[in-house]
Amino acid sequence: MQKIVIDGGARLGGQVRVAGAKNAALPLLLATLLGEGEHRIANVPDLVDVRTTCRLLERMGCGVEFARGRVKVEVNGLKCREAPYELVKTMRASVLCLGPLVGRFGQGRVSLPGGCAIGARPIDQHLKGLSKLGAKVVLEHGYVDVRARRLRGASIVLDMPTVTGTENLLMAAVLARGQTVIHNAAREPEVVQLAEVLNSMGARIAGAGSEEIVVRGVNELRPMDCRVIPDRIEAGTLLIAGAITSGDVLVRGARPEHLAALMEKLDEAGVAVGVASSGIRVKGPARPRAVDLSTQPHPGFPTDMQAQFMALMTLARGTAVVSERIFENRFMHVQELRRLGARIRLEGGRAVVTGVRALSGADVMATDLRASASLVLAGLVARGRTRVHRVYHLDRGYQRLDRKLRALGARIRRAPDRPPVAIR
Repeated sequence: MQKIVIDGGARLGGQVRVAGAKNAALPLLLATLLGEGEHRIANVPDLVDVRTTCRLLERMGCGVEFARGRVKVEVNGLKCREAPYELVKTMRASVLCLGPLVGRFGQGRVSLPGGCAIGARPIDQHLKGLSKLGAKVVLEHGYVDVRARRLRGASIVLDMPTVTGTENLLMAAVLARGQTVIHNAAREPEVVQLAEVLNSMGARIAGAGSEEIVVRGVNELRPMDCRVIPDRIEAGTLLIAGAITSGDVLVRGARPEHLAALMEKLDEAGVAVGVASSGIRVKGPARPRAVDLSTQPHPGFPTDMQAQFMALMTLARGTAVVSERIFENRFMHVQELRRLGARIRLEGGRAVVTGVRALSGADVMATDLRASASLVLAGLVARGRTRVHRVYHLDRGYQRLDRKLRALGARIRRAPDRPPVAIR
């Protein structure tokens, strides 16, 4: 167990490079199951979920090499078509193996996924879509078992634009017989990259990035050779780190087209935001302005940036209303921000944040991945020392975030976090 210790008050400055996107790397890794041969993926972040996915591929019989941000996957048949509980109990992305397994081999079995406790994130849309494609779905003993002799193209209408659901159905449909149309599809950049890489492997996908994706099935795919897109959520977190500390930070590799909603809100808050050839630069004000926001599917404001933006709003002039419309339990960081002196009132699916002049350091507990990031950001400006416990949540989605912040001037370090001794 580790904790992050922050002595607040340092103004950040300089340049930092954003890592590859975990949420793009995981579906690409599992998409290797769709084609025989040697697959190569560059700019892969070294994160716990990525390592778990590599172990899952090895468990299925693939050869996997991961070094210096590059993964090589050798697919030569599979000895196992199951994602077992012990490997995927903390990783929701495990469900993404169903599409390629059923699409190519006619069978897939996966433990019901776990992950962050930020509300119900059912996989019913995945299973509904696979059933539409002709698969038989059985849920028993904590596993999902999906079988089909060969999938058939179909029209699938998603109840909501789910990212992993869209990705799973894309990977299932590329080898199905005939045409598949996915309506109300997710439009996130990670979905677009998956479609582009599948097309480079020989798939026939049109419309990725829009609400309707058309897939014309093919008989086989060849290996991929690709580079993971930059992580827009890590980039956004680093931009807010610069803004909240009244700093001057250039995030190299950040793509403006992936961060338009965040950049607009930062601009409204009085942060100077500029686009450079190498990335995005922010200059933070002495104190931001209060800005209301509502999370929405892409291209709206991302739910994965809500907690971090709320940290910025705790110091704003005025009152901001933050509405969460994606997950019903994604305000778990509020109580911990209050421990740092934030003034936040919860009203159902929204948080009313009245800015204060200063936060004060305290011991806080991370409850999920993005909550962890928000507490680190608040700790950067809190007076005195902040200790963030349970940082294993942070390591699921950020590659060495503390090192990157330290390189920008933050007084931040890791330390052992010993569990409390029980009193008898």
